[in-house]
Amino acid sequence: MAAMRYTARPGRLGDQDIVVLTDVDGGRCIRVARRGAALLSFEADVDGVSRDLAGGYADAAEIAARPGSRFAVMVPFAGRVADARYTFDGQMQDLAPGVTGVDRGSRHGFVRDADFELADLEADDDSARVTLRTDAIRPRPGYPHAIDLSVTFVLDYAGLSLEACMRNVGDRAAPCFFGWHPYFRVADGEVDGWELQIPAQTLIRTGADLIALAGAEAYVALDDAPALDFREPRRIGDSIIDQGYTDLEADPDGRIRTRLRDPASGFGIAVWQEHGVMHAFTGDTVSRDPRRAVALEPMECMADAFNRPECAAAVRLEPGAERRFRCGLEIDS
Repeated sequence: MAAMRYTARPGRLGDQDIVVLTDVDGGRCIRVARRGAALLSFEADVDGVSRDLAGGYADAAEIAARPGSRFAVMVPFAGRVADARYTFDGQMQDLAPGVTGVDRGSRHGFVRDADFELADLEADDDSARVTLRTDAIRPRPGYPHAIDLSVTFVLDYAGLSLEACMRNVGDRAAPCFFGWHPYFRVADGEVDGWELQIPAQTLIRTGADLIALAGAEAYVALDDAPALDFREPRRIGDSIIDQGYTDLEADPDGRIRTRLRDPASGFGIAVWQEHGVMHAFTGDTVSRDPRRAVALEPMECMADAFNRPECAAAVRLEPGAERRFRCGLEIDS
């Protein structure tokens, strides 16, 4: 009996539990930490050479410390919440009670430190799949809600896909949305020579605190922001990018693709999503390997969406309801 093309197995990295999905024939392998459901690596055979496309956590210590939130699953909110405060259904909530001054803040949700349960792990001739699940999102200061979260990674011929399912298991409506914080690299060295393409029409403008400006001031047509306009592929150069992009345009198959390419080799990737916004970050402030990977973050809503009236319907999740968000990675060589 011939061996299956795909395999799926549990593993360990130091003291951390991980999962390994492998495409034996295609020369591809991903590793996912159960802590935070964070992708650690995506190894692919590129022109006969094994290359890790993911700028993930390097070891068990980084999985625990999570510097740079590499490949963080961000739920029930992505990015920052302004002053760690928001109002929902007429009630003001404070995510950092008792904290004052510069120490106030809340970002990237509540599951980066959660140890996800291994709910499903299987492989066949078509794909390798793992579903990780957590009930870590439970009532806490500033968030009196309960959300069950599952994240499914699938490795198949098309690349890597991720599907998040958020279910409100509380007795009241809850604000909730999904974001993913992956870092990718298409060559060794700094990102300056790589080409970036973001199919957006509008830039989300922020203040020095990286919170979007109030109301319509937050939205700038890219015709009026040429320095951050990547509608057509162009070199990143010395651009420092930490920006959200919206009004994304889909390809004919319904997927929105943000592309990163190394023109020297012709190798590239596409990060896809079905809706939402894209946040791009050139990694200038990360503690390890700055500007050696680009974070391309598919998000269901913009950062600080809990405080944006135009996002109210999109983040609202009624009791018993669930919502799904799909995104992933394709290799373009």
